[in-house]
Amino acid sequence: QVQLVESGGGLVQPGGSLRLSCVASGFTFSMYDMRWYRQAPGKERELVASITSTGGSTYYADSVKGRFTISRDNAKNTVYLQMNSLRPEDTAVYYCNLRKYNLDYWGKGTLVTVSS
Repeated sequence: QVQLVESGGGLVQPGGSLRLSCVASGFTFSMYDMRWYRQAPGKERELVASITSTGGSTYYADSVKGRFTISRDNAKNTVYLQMNSLRPEDTAVYYCNLRKYNLDYWGKGTLVTVSS
């Protein structure tokens, strides 16, 4: 079955950096686009970034454009989110997402807290 396991979250000061990882299993990773979402306290889950199956095309929400970079390693079944210049408003649980046959699969998430 599909499994998505996120890691790399933590507490970081404003202006700092973190790199999130999502290891996938249970499907042919190299055939599917992948996404990172986040959900801040009291807010709806929002799409942060996405990457096509080959890594040839990416999308970013306006709020993270120029600061975050999504990438993938199909040999390692892993998608990454490099987050730089972090701001307090980036505080959220970050989720890895697969959409397969119109079904959404989610990991359990990893908490990112940006605070001094």
